[in-house]
Amino acid sequence: MKFKRQRSQEVGVDLTPLIDVVFLLLIFFMVSTTFTRESHLNIELPEANGERSEQQAELIDVVINSDGQYRLNDRELVNNRRETLERAVTELAGGDTSLPFIITADARTPHEFVVRAMDVAGSLGFSRLSITTERQGEPQ
Repeated sequence: MKFKRQRSQEVGVDLTPLIDVVFLLLIFFMVSTTFTRESHLNIELPEANGERSEQQAELIDVVINSDGQYRLNDRELVNNRRETLERAVTELAGGDTSLPFIITADARTPHEFVVRAMDVAGSLGFSRLSITTERQGEPQ
């Protein structure tokens, strides 16, 4: 009896599922990765001997009365315009925006004047902004 020999099939590995898995992993890592662009400057700062001027304040205290008039560190401003307040704060701070900026307003002060003081503080770069309040139950 003569049997026909079966032809042997080529044994191979199907790479399609492997490529699919690698592609999915690549997409996952691309989506979940955050890219930040950092830049560093190497600079040498100049040296100086000196102290802060006596004019420069330790804090910026803006007091607003019920009529909307501003007082800046116990100095009354000429008017309640934004430009006047901004100029006075710039002069008092001397460029130091790390000073605490404290706003004290009367309870009956129109909202506009408080927001104006906060806007001036933000536009000049002050980040330590505080608004003084009274605790409930404290005598006036």
